[in-house]
Amino acid sequence: MRKAQAEPAAGFWDKPVLMDLASDLLMLLAVGALAWAAALAMQRLPIFPLRQLIVATPVEQVSRGQIEHAAQTALAGNFFTVNLDTVRTAFEQLPWVRKASVRRRWPDGLELALEEQVAAARWQRGEGETQLVNTHGELFAGSLAAAAGLPVLAGPEGSAPTLLDHYQAFAQALSPLGRHPATVVLTARQAWELKLDDGVVVELGRDETNHPVADRLARFVAYYPAARQKIGSVTAVADMRYPNGFALRPQRKS
Repeated sequence: MRKAQAEPAAGFWDKPVLMDLASDLLMLLAVGALAWAAALAMQRLPIFPLRQLIVATPVEQVSRGQIEHAAQTALAGNFFTVNLDTVRTAFEQLPWVRKASVRRRWPDGLELALEEQVAAARWQRGEGETQLVNTHGELFAGSLAAAAGLPVLAGPEGSAPTLLDHYQAFAQALSPLGRHPATVVLTARQAWELKLDDGVVVELGRDETNHPVADRLARFVAYYPAARQKIGSVTAVADMRYPNGFALRPQRKS
């Protein structure tokens, strides 16, 4: 008896389902490629060009030249294809810009809103290294000439918000004397030291639950005027680290 010959295996072309799937996949790839090519072509075509950048907020520290340079660097594409996140990031890299927002304005413009930094103090990091502290307690780089007359804060890394809060509290506490802190220092050991606008140094020490620096400064405000009369015009250091009093000594000449 003769053995029956095995039928040849069905190939790809004999499987309509696979052919349909492959056809659909090729169609999707073709559509995607056409869409990508159309998007690239749309960026290059001179249609819907960007013609204007409207600055919607008044600016004091950021110059017109800085805005124009950032726009020339970041603006690419037309009204529909320009990447707003890229544009926003470029403007936020400018000195004195804290935040930027950008939106399209029909038919050919972008509207730019800038939140400028507001300097509250200078930050002394080390010998000759100075940054600025904004009203949110954030460090930023800016022209020190524009921040002349602001108080100086110095402390460990990341302590700028704490120092700014304490500066405001110290300034309020000293207001009955008609004085304000010119410098506020927080040492690595968490001890507080003030230098007032008249040159007097106030050593407050560490803030402790049973001996808070606010109480020590209140004691200074209450008793310093009388003590000042006794020492005359000598610029003094007031050591407030004692529980129930303080010591005055002349400052050493450097």
